[in-house]
Amino acid sequence: MIDAAGAALAAGAGFVGGAMNALAGGGTFATLPALLAAGLPANVANATSNVALLPGAATSAWSFRDELAPVGGVGVRTLSGVTFVAGLAGSALLVVTPTRTFDLIIPWLVLYAFVVLAFGKRASAWLARRVTIGPRTLVAAQALLGIYGGYFGGGVGLMMTATYGLLARLDPRKLFAPRTLMLAVANAAAAIVFVAAGMVAWEFGVPMLVGAIAGGWAGALIGKRLPPGAVRAWTLLVTGATTAVFFWRAYAG
Repeated sequence: MIDAAGAALAAGAGFVGGAMNALAGGGTFATLPALLAAGLPANVANATSNVALLPGAATSAWSFRDELAPVGGVGVRTLSGVTFVAGLAGSALLVVTPTRTFDLIIPWLVLYAFVVLAFGKRASAWLARRVTIGPRTLVAAQALLGIYGGYFGGGVGLMMTATYGLLARLDPRKLFAPRTLMLAVANAAAAIVFVAAGMVAWEFGVPMLVGAIAGGWAGALIGKRLPPGAVRAWTLLVTGATTAVFFWRAYAG
């Protein structure tokens, strides 16, 4: 049974994670370390984190509903459908991944998110001068993001922001609404698989879920007032620090 301190830790991590997802993604970077510190296996912690962050992501998506618009010429419904199917596939893959293997993979996934976010704007300008990227490429990229979101989810919001900026050349602030919706869709697909597979530690998941709902709503309200530069600086800081922690845990801890 979880004690009061453990419940408070889970709820607090959920609040921070929900707010981060609303601002620019990366909420798993708050919730997953807290669950690992509580002693949960990495794959169970990831599944629990995913389910706990789902209502918060949905709350944020709802608050941004008036800002939804096509991304790079691709409709929101198309992107949502692709994300959901891919999310199911990715989460099914996690179910069959051994815990130690998952521990070794996590740092590289987070590092990839950091690199894409850090250099996505420059890469977008470079590509725009040399190639023409159409809706089909964006749909293919969204499928890969959906698989990643279902498998791990950590940083998928950050990666969506970077990828949309790369392929559609949109400012991060304009991507709050579609990115937050896709995050919620990917989480929903993964939650179906994780719950069915019995991978959710509900004693931690429930208080974390409550905290994430409050954090998602608060983050969405704050996000509407933040300049793009502040969002970018925050996401780079969080992703860089988390990358270092995960590498230390997997290879030096």
